[in-house]
Amino acid sequence: MSKTNKTELIEFNGGNEKIEVKFPDLRKMMLTTRALEHDLRKKIIDILSDDRKLTVTELYLKLKVEQSVASQHLAILRKSGVVDYSRDGKFIYYSLNKLQLERIASFIDELI
Repeated sequence: MSKTNKTELIEFNGGNEKIEVKFPDLRKMMLTTRALEHDLRKKIIDILSDDRKLTVTELYLKLKVEQSVASQHLAILRKSGVVDYSRDGKFIYYSLNKLQLERIASFIDELI
């Protein structure tokens, strides 16, 4: 089994066009799309989609889950760049990173 060169370009045939993607970019997009597949994370995105900033407390109450569960899923979304956060005193507010969501949609459109 050979190791994949981290700077290697991966080629896809998308319709009439050949699409080249750097391996690290492809890996990051795959991890991000995997983060979006979970039902609870989809609900978090849906709740935050109204241009709102919410605390983890507001989110877990809306989701009707334990605070630790909501925090774990927010961490996954934050790591994938889908959710941003800002601190205001002792409160941390979460919001959607719409630019990242647009990048994901654009990437998927290119592959299709």
